[in-house]
Amino acid sequence: MTVYVIAQLKFTDRAAYDRYQARFMSVFTKYQGTLLAADETPTTLEGVTDREKVVLMSFPDEAAVTAWSDSPEYQEISKDRKAGADAVILLAKGLDHRPS
Repeated sequence: MTVYVIAQLKFTDRAAYDRYQARFMSVFTKYQGTLLAADETPTTLEGVTDREKVVLMSFPDEAAVTAWSDSPEYQEISKDRKAGADAVILLAKGLDHRPS
């Protein structure tokens, strides 16, 4: 079942985050992920948020997310993401659209 990772970011050290961003795709593409959106000017339709960027990714299943997020390559670059942004990261399971 397709799963989605939603990251909501507030920058704390832009230089560190930019280092992470520069290396992100070369790691991400090895793990069956698809980058669906990366918006530094998201529009808040309801509620209040202090987040400056939203990233939406899809993976074929939770195992692929775990393989990516736990990989040595991602763990290395994520040091700059953690130094560069306060993040809320969510995993959402896709809907099963098989006929009943």
